[in-house]
Amino acid sequence: MSKNWDYSKIRQWTWREHPLGAVIPEAATADHYETGGWRSLRPVLDREKCIDCFFCFIYCPDSSVMVQEDKMTGFKLQHCKGCGICAHECPKEAITMINEAEAKGLETCAADNKDGA
Repeated sequence: MSKNWDYSKIRQWTWREHPLGAVIPEAATADHYETGGWRSLRPVLDREKCIDCFFCFIYCPDSSVMVQEDKMTGFKLQHCKGCGICAHECPKEAITMINEAEAKGLETCAADNKDGA
């Protein structure tokens, strides 16, 4: 776990107390940052085409691919930047990238249909 820094006393620190710059101090920090708010494209999984090869999981730079019990289960959209690397690397073309605005429209329609519309 990373150290909580008290920056109010930064001028009193010696060189040994300053955090390292341009260094990743710990692994797997992507979960701490939500970056999906400015995405323009969104990944969509076609479960019937997916062979669970996990290329998407391996190549995703944002750790956005969710895997449970040896199955690709979806995406953590709050972390996905919409780069499309997962779709590009998928050997079965099980992942497609759709426009974020269209996806939000589909979600709205689905929510409306759940209300009995």
